[in-house]
Amino acid sequence: MDLSTSVLAIDAGNSKTDVAVVTADGDVLGTARGRGFRPPVVGVREAVDALAEVVDEAFAKASVTSVGHVSACLANADLPVEEKELGQALHARAWAETVEVRNDTFAILRAGVAEPRGVAVVCGAGINCVGMRPDGRTARFPAIGKISGDWGGGWALAEEALWWAARAEDGRGGPTALARTLPAHFGLDSMYALIEALHLGHIAYGRRHELTPVLFATAQDGDPVARAIVDRLAEEVVAMATVALTRLDLVAEETPVLLGGSVLAARHPRLDDRIRELLADRAPRALPQVVAARPVLGAALLGLDHQRAPREAHTRVRAYYERA
Repeated sequence: MDLSTSVLAIDAGNSKTDVAVVTADGDVLGTARGRGFRPPVVGVREAVDALAEVVDEAFAKASVTSVGHVSACLANADLPVEEKELGQALHARAWAETVEVRNDTFAILRAGVAEPRGVAVVCGAGINCVGMRPDGRTARFPAIGKISGDWGGGWALAEEALWWAARAEDGRGGPTALARTLPAHFGLDSMYALIEALHLGHIAYGRRHELTPVLFATAQDGDPVARAIVDRLAEEVVAMATVALTRLDLVAEETPVLLGGSVLAARHPRLDDRIRELLADRAPRALPQVVAARPVLGAALLGLDHQRAPREAHTRVRAYYERA
């Protein structure tokens, strides 16, 4: 076996990391899963140390100690300078002769298309969008929060719902069922009680994301305020997708628009319908679809693209993950 053409595929998100060792023929020799990849929280060195544990497990299963190329799609690689820093840190591990680092949104995009051509919008804890063409052109956004013009994702949705619910209860805003459904999720009888519990830490900060499904359920029941928040998210998703399509000169061509991340993958009916309505108006030739494949497949396919592997290799690795 010629390991000089093999690929170490890495999909490292905020919540979990998947890696795979793949030959240039598309055979998966070893896989492993580990915890999330969060360099802004723990620092680059510690984050890469944790990643190394997962890579070592995959290498052991594959009976290899190195490969030809690392294809790493990493959360928090939002800017080119961050991709460069992380690329240097991974290269120093001597896992392969060449290393390519991309934002993890590229993994979702590549996993959902037969060739490296299309746009992906990911909405999970946050929101991001990337696009690519086979000639290597890409479109992307900084996607680091409000300072880069972003709104959306589970955290933003929960905060928005809390804001409207608090104002509804104390009279600064109009009525909304969110003032009842949000505290009820935690067994509380008022927004005041929920605000107190969140502020004093009686409800852990990380549990705020649980309010996002409550928001969607409240919208589905017809609450106008909840529906407006969901509609705003649809606007944000379509705005990002349309700008990426325009930058890549793809608005006039039939182009896949992949929707991924926990919020979009949940297939909330109102959000799904509104995204499709808006895309049909602003980019009529866009082909929206939800990505079901595991993102590590996308990292593997990007690696095979880099290695100029034959089409049959792409088909084989995709079949592996579709069976998994």
